Amino acid sequence: MWHRVAPELAKMFTVVCADLRGYGASGTPPSTPDHAPYAKTAMAADMVVLMERLGFERFSVVGHDRGGRVAYRLALEHADRVDRLAVLDVVPTSEALDRADARLALGYWPWSLLAQPEPLPERLIASDPAAFVDAALEGWGSKREAFPEELRRFYVEALANPASAHAICEEYRAAATLDYAADRLDRELDRRIEAPTLILWAAGGPLDSWYEEAGGPIGIWSKWAGELSGKALAAGHFFPEQNPEDTVTALRAFLGR
Repeated sequence: MWHRVAPELAKMFTVVCADLRGYGASGTPPSTPDHAPYAKTAMAADMVVLMERLGFERFSVVGHDRGGRVAYRLALEHADRVDRLAVLDVVPTSEALDRADARLALGYWPWSLLAQPEPLPERLIASDPAAFVDAALEGWGSKREAFPEELRRFYVEALANPASAHAICEEYRAAATLDYAADRLDRELDRRIEAPTLILWAAGGPLDSWYEEAGGPIGIWSKWAGELSGKALAAGHFFPEQNPEDTVTALRAFLGR
């Protein structure tokens, strides 16, 4: 993702776009029975090492979807590194799972499908990786034209790699177990994000409608971050691709303070 947003942000900031373990062009460390190599704690540590090697001891973090889950884990576990945090179209993993109902099970099917034990989801992906990519890119409110064909082809080729497909499933298994447990411990200890935090979400999307009784995304995140702001943006789940103008404007205003 971010093929539209990152170049615009780079006009104002130094931007580092890293693929998570198992995604895109990143490596696929061997999995373990407890899925620990694909927990958000491990991926957050990756980001710290990467930024250190690039010469950045402190930095701001922006994450969308799975990257957003790494981003808030990074802000919680490496608070001394993070100046500002922006999380796009997610609520914390434990909050989503604790509130899960038929809407999440049917609407965000990767949560339950990809977390199933090996090898079922891996075999399903291998049977037709293009169908999985199309379902994700078109099924969550974003327009197909937001993703150029060459970009879609890159996603299909990456998912067609058995090692990548397995790693992505391991990441979802880790989310349902280790990440969930880490979130619950944070709440028990009342550990909060210290960095100023921006929450953006898709107007009319699941986060905009599923959590009204909790005060919406801001109401949920208010338990996690002290200095919090946020708003909905017009577009589907992939609004950084579908509506890069408003996404860049919101991020520039927040990161440039």
